Amino acid sequence: MSELAQGWRIARRSVLYETHHPGRLAGVVTQLSTQVFLTWCLWTALYATVSFNAGMDRGQAVTYAVLATLYGRLRGPDRGLARDTVRQHVRTGSIVYWYLRPVDPQRYHWVRAVGDQLYGLAWAAAAYTVCRLIGLVEGPASKTAAGLFLLTLVLGQMVLYYLLALVDVACFWTLNNFGVGAMINLTQNLFAGAIAPLWFFPGWFQTLSSWLPFQSSLHVPLSLYVGRIPPADAGHYVLVQVIWIVLLALVLRRFWRRADRQVVVQGG
Repeated sequence: MSELAQGWRIARRSVLYETHHPGRLAGVVTQLSTQVFLTWCLWTALYATVSFNAGMDRGQAVTYAVLATLYGRLRGPDRGLARDTVRQHVRTGSIVYWYLRPVDPQRYHWVRAVGDQLYGLAWAAAAYTVCRLIGLVEGPASKTAAGLFLLTLVLGQMVLYYLLALVDVACFWTLNNFGVGAMINLTQNLFAGAIAPLWFFPGWFQTLSSWLPFQSSLHVPLSLYVGRIPPADAGHYVLVQVIWIVLLALVLRRFWRRADRQVVVQGG
């Protein structure tokens, strides 16, 4: 079997699990539609008495907030429901099978993540198209902004992958990363601007977030999309994203190598 065919079979596992359960598909549509509608209602109401705030007008703020909601689908389906997370495999002892496959565990983890995110991207793109057609969100500030949005979105997803992969690899030492994962998710949502655009936070908070990798995943792409960050300033943010990708990739590679020698199975 070629590497391409092998990668395809690995990448589509989460997709097949969800698409073979119609109830889950209906649940995703219902949940995403409700989240988008409530977000639109909230931010429309917040701008009912003001036309401009934190450097953004109503259209920019509502668009940012709705796109941030769609962004949540980029991670793809919940792999925990398919019982294929590192935490679950470590606790049950089935992590050993990752080392018996002809595919390196680190590569398997990466390919699964790519498959999940491509599937999540399809959902987000479809929802975005619907939102544009019914007027819930505005288009990008310019063609240049649209291109930079796509570039920084891809780079931001790479940053996020390495962060979450480090949390997964921590299971080889902690056996359970539920607490760490919950803390990272909260920190990610806060400092990435998923709860509210960082432009609404105090200056010291924005400065602090600029030293962390989280804003690269969501705040930067969406700020470029709505025009809050001008294209002329995009080079700085792209450079920061690339630096974080390189640093996190090196750390993750080292942790995977140590994990290969630190397989601890609870009850295995």
